Amino acid sequence: MRPADSLLPRPALTSPSLLAATVHSLSDRAASRQDLWRLLTDSYTVDLDAVAAVLPRQEPEPVWLPAKR
Repeated sequence: MRPADSLLPRPALTSPSLLAATVHSLSDRAASRQDLWRLLTDSYTVDLDAVAAVLPRQEPEPVWLPAKR
């Protein structure tokens, strides 16, 4: 359950550069990707699709893709 102060408005991150900077700064404190999502959404109002675009992909590229040059 979230604390009672979670009813207060949270700052919104709408700028991609601010969002990227915030994700980078929170990643130092987060133990895992899930923890990073929790820290971010507990502290800010964000567009989750925009956050997903900023985070690095977790899945490696399939072996059958040609090598990038």
